[in-house]
Amino acid sequence: MICNPDNIPTPCYVCDEAALEKNARILAVVQERTGAKILLALKGFAMFSLFPLLRSYLSGTCASSPDEACLGYEEFGKEVHTYAPAYSDHDFPKVIEYSDHIVFNSFSQWQRFRPAIIRSGKKVSCGIRINPEYSEVKVARYNPCVPSSRLGVIHKYFVGEDLTGISGLHFHTHCEQNSDVLKRTMQKVEEKFGSFLRQMEWINLGGGHHITRAGYDMDTLCEVIAGLKERYNVDVYLVPGEAVALHAGVLVASVLDIVRNEMDIAILDTSATAHMPDVLEMPYRPEIVGAGRPGDCPYTYRLGGMTCLAGDIIGDYSFPTPLQVGTRLVFQDMVHYTMVKNTTFNGVRLPSIAILSKDSGQVRMIRTFSYADYKNRLS
Repeated sequence: MICNPDNIPTPCYVCDEAALEKNARILAVVQERTGAKILLALKGFAMFSLFPLLRSYLSGTCASSPDEACLGYEEFGKEVHTYAPAYSDHDFPKVIEYSDHIVFNSFSQWQRFRPAIIRSGKKVSCGIRINPEYSEVKVARYNPCVPSSRLGVIHKYFVGEDLTGISGLHFHTHCEQNSDVLKRTMQKVEEKFGSFLRQMEWINLGGGHHITRAGYDMDTLCEVIAGLKERYNVDVYLVPGEAVALHAGVLVASVLDIVRNEMDIAILDTSATAHMPDVLEMPYRPEIVGAGRPGDCPYTYRLGGMTCLAGDIIGDYSFPTPLQVGTRLVFQDMVHYTMVKNTTFNGVRLPSIAILSKDSGQVRMIRTFSYADYKNRLS
């Protein structure tokens, strides 16, 4: 990403339009090679000002709530697939209104809401989320197949259920993984659910496929998809999530103060807990342009956020020159799972949102936030 951070009001997410399109082109190749359909997971990236670009390459959107489904329906305008661990009576009419596919987390939810779908008169393709009880995700918080997981139906409770009206199966067991993991996972899925898959029209392989990462084995992915289509004569969907916006943008922040407590500590105008929550949840350490790990460069700092949370710490970094008040820091890979998860904790304003144009190379501000955005979330 090439832009001058000194000219950007901070904090600000800047999405690189060219990098986003590069990812979309890679995903389009998978669709062209296999006939599979790839959906944008709105839980990961919902910057609708860039939907016209993504719409040219992807087949639709995947939602996890009525509001996400509405956004996909109104702004993306192609297929909308919705899955949630549970639906409410209040929300479900909107889910029907905006969705082409609806996936249920349990047979009890399917049986509860099937009459509403029939009464609506709308043609909706319905599916069940399955849990193959196999995942190679190491972080338990992100592993949908941990013992007693609430996500999906395991084989023991799937057998004997009436599948009338169910036309697809869905699973999601990956997180930032390569296609060799998918190949091993599909062996487990087919062992347990292959006989049921023969009765289906489609299968959704979920997300966590790091397709746009350097070194990803696309040939194996395409082989897995081709094998599924050949053996079961089903349509195949993928919702790779992070892969759509991987390395497609940054968060630009500024140093507000330098304090000393056994080491130098820089207080920034951004926050781990409010603006980049996966730093604390995952956890992971975001890269900063021009910075290294502690000791790599002459000047090491702990970077802290501007909230009162004691643990609002981004991490320890070293720099070739001393930081000063006003120094701009550019956090890499910061447009997926940030805008969609950030908060106004402490009344801290959300970062602005901008686009680095692929045509002009100029940064265009899309949205800034104000007191009204904080107040309107409350009562």
